[in-house]
Amino acid sequence: MEHVIAKYGVSERLACRVLGQHRSTQRKIPKEPEDEAALTADIIALATQYGRYGYRRITALLREAGWRVNKKRVERIWRREGLKVPSKQPKKGRLWLNDGSCIRLRPEYPNHVWSYDFVEDRTHNGRKFRMLNIIDEFTRECLAIRVNRKLKAVDVIDVLSDLFILRGIPGHIRSDNVLCGEAVAALGQQISARRLAGSALQVE
Repeated sequence: MEHVIAKYGVSERLACRVLGQHRSTQRKIPKEPEDEAALTADIIALATQYGRYGYRRITALLREAGWRVNKKRVERIWRREGLKVPSKQPKKGRLWLNDGSCIRLRPEYPNHVWSYDFVEDRTHNGRKFRMLNIIDEFTRECLAIRVNRKLKAVDVIDVLSDLFILRGIPGHIRSDNVLCGEAVAALGQQISARRLAGSALQVE
């Protein structure tokens, strides 16, 4: 504010009015508590030790350690120091490390990572039906939807095999639903067969 007043030669009253500030903000000298530096150091130490804790839980730990501090003050210091909790990933396929970070395979190009999942609903007469949805995580394109009263691992393999022919084999397939050993073996055989067929076509 002072450099604005000096540069443009306007009064403090006019400058505060233009900037929407109260005049008292230019006269009150902020005072930092004597224990600010020590509290900041403890907050940073706890945040480093407990990578998945936010400022609320850090506040509780500080109180247990003898600090008489409220969460608003801790939050102010937390934001000022640029502390933050790593973004929480969905429960599906998450991998937490001891340092609080998370590694999750991110799609980098089309056909890199496919995901499939089942959705269940009922028709007007109350009978259940299931939908198998397969998407490309990079393009967010729905690659296939299979609808039936019952869907088993064989159906998943059937749909994926068709997609292998149409779009090629993706780098990774992600799913929450675990296939049985026989189904996994059958899927591996299908993938191997498609790769061999593709290689044969390329040679010819």
